[in-house]
Amino acid sequence: QVHLVESGGGLVQAGGSLRLSCAASGRTLSAYTMGWFRQAPGKEREFVGSINWSTGTTPYASSVKGRFTISRDNTKNTVYLQMNSLRPEDTAVYYCAARLTLTSRDYNVWGQGTQVTVSS
Repeated sequence: QVHLVESGGGLVQAGGSLRLSCAASGRTLSAYTMGWFRQAPGKEREFVGSINWSTGTTPYASSVKGRFTISRDNTKNTVYLQMNSLRPEDTAVYYCAARLTLTSRDYNVWGQGTQVTVSS
């Protein structure tokens, strides 16, 4: 079973940048797709983007495309979410999640989340 731990959240001014990390343990990730999600207060959780660990494909939500970048480090079994040009509406708890790429459409492993707050 994969275990995920996020880090890197914090408080940043609008226009600033943050990089979130998601360290995975328990399995190698070549068979997984890693996703980033976020949930703002009073709102439903939404998809931010994902990376197919094997192919490196990275689809993004339209709200973050061009500002956020997902990458991975095979040696560290870690996925990153680089967030640039942050806006107050990006404020949320950010979660990373994992699913088996070929056999699961649902993300069934989740990290604990990390708070990102963007001040105006």
